[in-house]
Amino acid sequence: MPQPTFRRAGVALAALAVLAAGCTTPDRTPVAAPGTATPAPTGAVAGTPAAPTPAGSGRVGFGGRPRPVARACPVLPADNVWHADVSRLPVHPRSSAMVGAIGAGATVHPDFGSGSWAGAPIGIPVTVVPAGQRRVPVTFSYAAESDPGPYPIPPDAAIEGGPRGDGDRHVIVWDRTACRAYELFDAHPAGGGWRAGSGAVFDLRSNRLRRAGWTSADAAGLSILAGLVRYDEVAAGRIDHAVRVTVPRTRTGWTWPATHSASDASDPALPQLGQRLRLKRSVDVSRLPRQARIVAEAMQRYGLIVADHGSAWFLSGAPDERWDNDALRTLGGLRGSDFEVVDASGLMVGPTSGATR
Repeated sequence: MPQPTFRRAGVALAALAVLAAGCTTPDRTPVAAPGTATPAPTGAVAGTPAAPTPAGSGRVGFGGRPRPVARACPVLPADNVWHADVSRLPVHPRSSAMVGAIGAGATVHPDFGSGSWAGAPIGIPVTVVPAGQRRVPVTFSYAAESDPGPYPIPPDAAIEGGPRGDGDRHVIVWDRTACRAYELFDAHPAGGGWRAGSGAVFDLRSNRLRRAGWTSADAAGLSILAGLVRYDEVAAGRIDHAVRVTVPRTRTGWTWPATHSASDASDPALPQLGQRLRLKRSVDVSRLPRQARIVAEAMQRYGLIVADHGSAWFLSGAPDERWDNDALRTLGGLRGSDFEVVDASGLMVGPTSGATR
């Protein structure tokens, strides 16, 4: 079975220190500025007003007012590992070495925000589609580890980096009615469908993990949507999940809840994909601007999950025009030495499930 060694410079073109977490939870697809992507959606808290959708627009997306749904769609169950409070978990015995390998002196960078960088919105966009969105064929370079199509991806779905982007080109589609996320890596429109490096479908009401050894649209085999910082969360005053983070190098193998390795390095000082980190409780975040403080508080309580290779300490989020880039930039005052690796193994119910004790 292929073991694709991805990727990514962490979509880190976003070498801009701008940013934070964006996106919202509407009931349709994007029509505005989504993170590094085609359209650029704005974020809005589910149920709160957002910029009106232009008349005649077929989809709305993050930033549009969500339509009521019969049953709420969570981004994974409440007992999922992404939502686990890790503030009191024990420190991993190799924490110092792993933090040093990632970069103890490197600064945190919120890889999302408002506006654009290199001609595209900053962050990983999310396209929300309505019930009945037409499914189209998708072909994969790593078909053996991808969930087969068709996928309900519209032709104008937001692409990370924009339609001409040459980075990771993630496409994240959220079907809130079916409560599923469809995620692609290196996605390109192709005829009446799409072609991609890899792809995965996540049932957002399930704790089931991907098959051992399988990638997703992320090197770790995890859902990208689950770890994005979104504007609607910050607007509501609280992020209730771990944040997706990239690191320059990992060692072979993976740490639960990851299911895939993208390295053949054996240095025990290197973290693995799936490794859980947290911002130390001793770090005072109370003086940070509100948007940055809420992100920092989430990193203290829920931590970070190493999801892919890229620039050190790059935090993933969705673009939104309401992000205050100056506020987000203050997260750059945090350094790698302000973090520690935790041992999350005690949370695990079983290796094939993301449920926690």
